[in-house]
Amino acid sequence: MRQRTASCACGTLTAVATGDPLRVATCHCNDCRTRTGSAFSWNARFAAEAVNLSGESRSFVRTGDEGSKITYHFCPNCGVTVWYENDQTDGIAIPVGAFAPGDLPVPQVSVYDNRKPDWIDLTAHDMQIWN
Repeated sequence: MRQRTASCACGTLTAVATGDPLRVATCHCNDCRTRTGSAFSWNARFAAEAVNLSGESRSFVRTGDEGSKITYHFCPNCGVTVWYENDQTDGIAIPVGAFAPGDLPVPQVSVYDNRKPDWIDLTAHDMQIWN
């Protein structure tokens, strides 16, 4: 099975995912844009048993718009988020940018699509749109 390694900028916090992701999504919510410093986040969710986590992390918990608790795990040295968990979904989500190379499938879902900037066009692929 294919293994992909995600890591923080300094390399001390890693997540090794085995197999294909359960889903790949973009998110345009304000919290994801703040976390990434970008127009959207791009994340791959894997089954928890398919991910081996290593290194010391710190965490931050926020409450989503629908009341779910999202726990972000980031490196205490460089601050990069390497994975996160949502208490209402199974699995571990990993920002695609933490993988090198980032050769994951194209996103299948666009979350909070009604909040994306007008200049972003995700219509090239058959995606599920969640507003």
